[in-house]
Amino acid sequence: MLLKPNATNHCFGCGGANARGMQLTFEQDDEARQIRGIMRLGAEYQGGAGFVHGGIVATLLDEVMAKVNRFGQDYAVTAQLTVEYLKPVPVDEELIVNGWEVERDGRNLLREGEIRDASGVLLARGKGRFVSIDPKKFRPGIATADASEQADGKRI
Repeated sequence: MLLKPNATNHCFGCGGANARGMQLTFEQDDEARQIRGIMRLGAEYQGGAGFVHGGIVATLLDEVMAKVNRFGQDYAVTAQLTVEYLKPVPVDEELIVNGWEVERDGRNLLREGEIRDASGVLLARGKGRFVSIDPKKFRPGIATADASEQADGKRI
């Protein structure tokens, strides 16, 4: 299933309502229970000349791991994010971003993600701890929204 940016979501990474945001698109693989994105980031996202800024690398990993919350229809927010930068991530080249669930421990949802180049070389990987929240307590009125649109944790 293709996960396009939601036109009413202001999220910097995946929202369609943020004209200055990344407006990332992902694919949901229900069989593998993974989220995947294939993207090419331009020079507007670079840090050092020719390479994606480290904060944007972290954003990609956070976004792909947060989308994994959709499989359990969890409302969750990022509590902890660890990024390991293995090689510079080039701008204007195809990137493959994947995220998956590692463990569920009560309200703690542990995720992992990675970024590879088109030839499969691992460029960066991340681990995330997301914490389930009660959306009615976090933001009144959210419970009336479509759960499938809310479940990635970034639309809250």
